[in-house]
Amino acid sequence: MSEVTNGRVVFKSIPEAYPIPGENIVYDTSEKIDLDNVPLNGGILLKTLEVSVDPYMRGRMRDASIESYAPAFHLNESIDGFGVAVVVRSESSEAKKGDYVYGMIQYQNYNIVKDLKSTNLSKFVNSENLPLSTYVGVLGMPGKTAFMAWREYSKAKKGETAFVSTGAGPVGSLVIQLAKMDGLKVIGSAGSADKVQFMKECGADVAFNYKKENVADVLKREGPIDMRALPFNYSGVPRQLTMLKVTGTTSAGRPSMPRLRLPGLMDDLSNANLFQVVSKSLSIHGFITGRLEAKHNEDFYKTIPPLVANGTIKHQEQVFHGLEKVGDVILAVQKGENTAKAVVHVADA
Repeated sequence: MSEVTNGRVVFKSIPEAYPIPGENIVYDTSEKIDLDNVPLNGGILLKTLEVSVDPYMRGRMRDASIESYAPAFHLNESIDGFGVAVVVRSESSEAKKGDYVYGMIQYQNYNIVKDLKSTNLSKFVNSENLPLSTYVGVLGMPGKTAFMAWREYSKAKKGETAFVSTGAGPVGSLVIQLAKMDGLKVIGSAGSADKVQFMKECGADVAFNYKKENVADVLKREGPIDMRALPFNYSGVPRQLTMLKVTGTTSAGRPSMPRLRLPGLMDDLSNANLFQVVSKSLSIHGFITGRLEAKHNEDFYKTIPPLVANGTIKHQEQVFHGLEKVGDVILAVQKGENTAKAVVHVADA
């Protein structure tokens, strides 16, 4: 096979506000790769099939000297993120040609990795024959965030009431469905009529547009609530789902949950709100999904893919085509112009 273009998405400069496609994020086609003869040195050659575009990426477009949970993108190098790839060639016992892998990959057509373990890639079998884009959405990091947070922190009891902010998003919508499976009443909020309808399809007992209805009024009418889930991205963290749980009651019964603004939880932890954490016996959990994978990953893949395949778990995704579209999709996600989980289809297997 002759050389082929190895297109890549390059981080060229740090944006001042919204990232500008073609300026801060550039699609580059200057590199070539000989798929048959490129040295692997005991490694694995991967062909990128699907990549995810997520809000947290903006937090990685910073000076590398600024520390955070997720590393900064390197200037003049390919950006990386969650993706699905297929093995083209392998000199490693970890993988063979045709295997699918998921994890953090460079956003370029082809990648050579020395192994899977040290690069945080893992093989998966698409036994349900689902679209591979699913594995960067409901079966990828967003789905894991919802599932693992719910299993680890919700301490849900049948008959309780949960309030899910951003309930139509890829994390929030799965939280709604997990809560309903556990027998909870679910209140969901989102910012458009279409998103409200999707929350209803996911089983939310109460779904409302927070731009048209006052959150406090809805919760007063439909509550009291026992927990609140706030899916959000903060400080470059890949994906967080903060869980607030009422663990005690007052003489008047369960208290209403204090309203916490997005995007930063710490913005709301004023002295007044901190007092509510004490007086209402709240438990607050923030976490990084990757730190829970060792405990919950096997259960996630055993439980969720069959439910997605048979239609029990509903999800939405917006698929764009071509690696050259990544910069445009990043900008759309930052502006909130995407209509569902943003995925870029790079190539067929």
